[in-house]
Amino acid sequence: MRTGLNAIGAHSENSAMIGDRMDTDVLAGMEAGMQTFLVLTGLTRPEQVEDFPYRPSKVVDSIADLVDRI
Repeated sequence: MRTGLNAIGAHSENSAMIGDRMDTDVLAGMEAGMQTFLVLTGLTRPEQVEDFPYRPSKVVDSIADLVDRI
C-alpha cells in the first residue's frame, strides 16, 4: 500500500481503501493508515463483519453509495 501511495504521490490521511474483503482489502487499508470502506457487492457478507477483530470505517451496499464522498 505504501509503495502504491508513494508512486502516485498520495498520503494515507487523504486516501481511502475501498474493497469487498475484510481479510485483504480492509486490513491492508487499515495497516496503511487509511479510511476503509467495505462494499457488500463481493465476498464479505454483512453478518461476517462481526467475525473480525477490526472494523472498516464504513460498510456500504455498493460503491455507488460512496460517489458523494469523491
